[in-house]
Amino acid sequence: MNFLEFAVWGSYLVCLGNYLGSAGLGGDIAWFYSVQGIVSIFMPAIMGAIADKFVQPQKLLGYCHFFAAIFMLLAWHYGCNHPTLEFWPFFSLYTLSVAFFMPTIALSNTVAFSLLKQSGLDTVKDFPPIRVLGTVGFIAAMWFVNGFYMYDGSVGFSLTNPAGTGPDPRFQFSVNQLAVCAMLGILLFLYCMLLPACQCAAKGLKSKGFAAMFGLDAFKLFKKKQMALFFIFSMLLGVSLQITNGFATPFISSFKALPEYLDSFGANNATLLTSLSQISEALCILLIPFFLKRFGIKKVMMIAMAAWVFRFGFFGIGNPGSGVWLFILSMIVYGVAFDFFNVSGALFVEQETSPNIKASAQGLFMLMTNGIGATVGTLGAGAIINYFCSWQAVDGASYLLGNEGTNGWTGAWLVFAAYALLVFCLFGVLFKYRHQPNNNVTVDEVAPAAGDPEGYVDL
Repeated sequence: MNFLEFAVWGSYLVCLGNYLGSAGLGGDIAWFYSVQGIVSIFMPAIMGAIADKFVQPQKLLGYCHFFAAIFMLLAWHYGCNHPTLEFWPFFSLYTLSVAFFMPTIALSNTVAFSLLKQSGLDTVKDFPPIRVLGTVGFIAAMWFVNGFYMYDGSVGFSLTNPAGTGPDPRFQFSVNQLAVCAMLGILLFLYCMLLPACQCAAKGLKSKGFAAMFGLDAFKLFKKKQMALFFIFSMLLGVSLQITNGFATPFISSFKALPEYLDSFGANNATLLTSLSQISEALCILLIPFFLKRFGIKKVMMIAMAAWVFRFGFFGIGNPGSGVWLFILSMIVYGVAFDFFNVSGALFVEQETSPNIKASAQGLFMLMTNGIGATVGTLGAGAIINYFCSWQAVDGASYLLGNEGTNGWTGAWLVFAAYALLVFCLFGVLFKYRHQPNNNVTVDEVAPAAGDPEGYVDL
């Protein structure tokens, strides 16, 4: 289930920008990635409430994938018949697909935890190896769309342009990546129908009220300065999350417009090269327990912020030829940047919140990072990149190249690196947290401070 869940996403997430650029919507890439954050603000809460009260989670997971696949299939069909895309018809179909897909990330976790518990297994011990298979699925889908092609009636797999010149027919540059996504989604829908039943967990949810149902009660955590700062900086760092997903492959592929890099492995296999980020992500998950225990959440979060600086900086000074090693370093540090922030942040929220709002607090963390932060960051990144670069035709193909009078991609990446560095410095100064390596006590277990009705104290 986890393998297919993330294979659906990996089939298009990092290479959609390549297709949009070739189909005339390169200037709108940011909107296609920001809509993931917009729907993440409300759709997971709605589907979570339905799964809690009305529909078995594994069934709802399947239904969501079915509708996401249908709308993605319609988007593929539209793209097949419109070589130059009109924004609103294509964007609307894509948005409807994403709106049904994004809740499945949380639903798949709900299903996994439920089935593991029903089987008498330990979720803390047995879930991480299962979740790693999700990353493997993401990578496998990336590798497939990187090289698979349909051209002049033939199909095959190639690491170079099988057409020789002109537009590259491989799936990473074509609308066919959406067909792969849809087929995987339908396969997962059928698989979900065969999964053992999961119980609707939240009996009596209606009596908890609207705020509890949609996780709004977690906003009371903002009353505590430490938690408020944590969530605010989570949002600020969340700005970085989708930038490379949306623009890394168009950036690397743009080097094909330069004669010296036309036949380089890196420029021709941007999606494959980017998959090193996901490999690093899978490996870095294993480092988190040691780093959290040894250094504490503040230092771990600062390590993540520093890694984002290097992630963007290495892109800014590298190239797919003699400087490809800088690209590889950027992929390696991505694992630290993503995991040390997302996974460690979720563990911090789990530790520092009372049992009655843990789930809502996790939802708030996702809202601040993948919702508000990622949306603002992607739109802002799109504006910056559109200032420095534009889609230009070279030898019959479209590439995102630097505008005259600017230093192009280098300038854009260094702006992102400077932003991550600023967040790093502010977090180091403003966020106060005293790490106690042998203390696993959470704030709800500590005696409340005098006059503090919520029972929160500074640790």
